[in-house]
Amino acid sequence: MNFGFTEEQELLRAEVRKFLNEKAPLEEVRKQCESEEGFDRGLWKQMAELGFAGLTVPEIHGGAGLDLVTLLVVLEETGRSLFPSPLVSNVIASQAIERFGNEEQQARWLPGFADGTRLGTLALLEEGDDLSPNGVQLQAKKDGEEIILTGRKLFVPDAGNADLFVVAYRMGPGPEEVGLALVEKGSVGVSASDFPAMDLTKRVGSLELTDTRIPSDHLLCEGGPAWSAIESLVELGAALVTAETVGAAEGALAITTSFAKEREQFGSKIGRYQGVKHPLAEIYVDIESYKSLIYYAFWALDEGHEGAALAISRAKAYASETFPLAGINGVQLHGGVGYTWEYDIQLYLKRGKWMRPIYGDADYHYDRIAQLGGL
Repeated sequence: MNFGFTEEQELLRAEVRKFLNEKAPLEEVRKQCESEEGFDRGLWKQMAELGFAGLTVPEIHGGAGLDLVTLLVVLEETGRSLFPSPLVSNVIASQAIERFGNEEQQARWLPGFADGTRLGTLALLEEGDDLSPNGVQLQAKKDGEEIILTGRKLFVPDAGNADLFVVAYRMGPGPEEVGLALVEKGSVGVSASDFPAMDLTKRVGSLELTDTRIPSDHLLCEGGPAWSAIESLVELGAALVTAETVGAAEGALAITTSFAKEREQFGSKIGRYQGVKHPLAEIYVDIESYKSLIYYAFWALDEGHEGAALAISRAKAYASETFPLAGINGVQLHGGVGYTWEYDIQLYLKRGKWMRPIYGDADYHYDRIAQLGGL
């Protein structure tokens, strides 16, 4: 059986790599992530025109209608460059509407995701930082066919730039009495902003809702189906982040290996010493391990395979443990200068710190592996 990418997917990879090499080398990434918005809207528009932004949006709504495995190719390359963009957040928001929205909702919002004019994100976590049903405490009040939301969502990816939020709320005291609603940034009582974070290439912030009225045509689902939907979106987020991590880890390894081949100590290149070679080899083995896990996970998602959730948790747990360590070792192998702003390796260390907890850290996913395995 052939588990390789198709010729079309490899051509897509080459096109994405060429685009990023020309438009967003690491020097440009540094400039973008220090800007007010944290990314270049002009480049995002170009990505949309090339079809990258709406890759998984159905063709009927202006997208390419391709599968998640094809998206994985793009994510690996954006991760390799640490490219600042709302791509992951946008995919999660568009998938929420595609999977759980009705035809009218899909026709209303999906075209904007496809052409790059709309930015979306998932607003799930609150003060408890809990990915279980108990973590959703934003209480909804019924008012006819509308609901009224008042509360705060934290650690929202791309909060400051998002136009549309997929918000999880609570409709009753029961564990799974929750719902999903679409909240537009321009609505009354809605305020969103980013807060300072270690990784400037990934913006995160908060969403404040004050007596915000949500009309019935903005509601996606409620009750048991809503919690299943939330779980699936968290799993999707973990998968997307891990796919980007594969590229980022390979980028960090390439930078450190290149440095080891050039740096001299005691009259010899440091790359010839076992104390340098062995950590680099261990990073490579780790990357190949969670790469194979996430490749299988994406295939399982596309095929609707029942093992998709388990595969995602295995990949995210492994990557959450080992990629931050790869960043630490990369900085250490650069010696006393690795942590300074002038050296690119510190950017990858910070990406590792960001990806470790997002959509579940290693402990969370190891627990899920045990549960899904019947333990």
